[in-house]
Amino acid sequence: MAEAERIIGTPDTPEAAGAEPEQGDTVSPPRGRRRIAVLFVVAAFAYTLDLVSKLLVVDKLEHHAPIEVFGDWLEFHAIRNPGAAFGFGAAFTVIFTMIAAAVIVVIARLARKLYSLPWAIALGLLLGGALGNLTDRIFRSPGIFQGEVVDFIAPKGFAVFNLADSAIVCGGILIVLLSFRGLDPDGTVHKD
Repeated sequence: MAEAERIIGTPDTPEAAGAEPEQGDTVSPPRGRRRIAVLFVVAAFAYTLDLVSKLLVVDKLEHHAPIEVFGDWLEFHAIRNPGAAFGFGAAFTVIFTMIAAAVIVVIARLARKLYSLPWAIALGLLLGGALGNLTDRIFRSPGIFQGEVVDFIAPKGFAVFNLADSAIVCGGILIVLLSFRGLDPDGTVHKD
């Protein structure tokens, strides 16, 4: 009976190494499932923050004077951005929409091999940010796949951006750092 109830583990569990678990030991579920859950929780959190912030900005800030957060160093100033992150490439809205959709597909495919917690967080940030801006591209005017993204965070001397852009940039920086450290999404570490 106990044999039928036991969960088959991953390589770092006693079952996978060929050893029987000791009396009272608990066998953790496969670590890939936990990492995938982390990816989707981080993505949902980033997406929700972005969506709620944009709804508030459109409702309370659009067509109003900017709000000073830290003097003239940081303002909340609502704009509509047809381009990519930080206002680049306004003429390529449809292309950016297709790139965001492709990023989502690639992350979903990569999630099947995801055993690294830092990679799950990084990919979750990318996924949540891409979904946030893709939602704008699909549902905001001027039309489907050409919608303008709502941006509102305006640091002095820098482009106006939103929380989705921030999630994408943070996820990208984390991926670069993980790559330099030699950590792969499947949890292996290599040294070149």
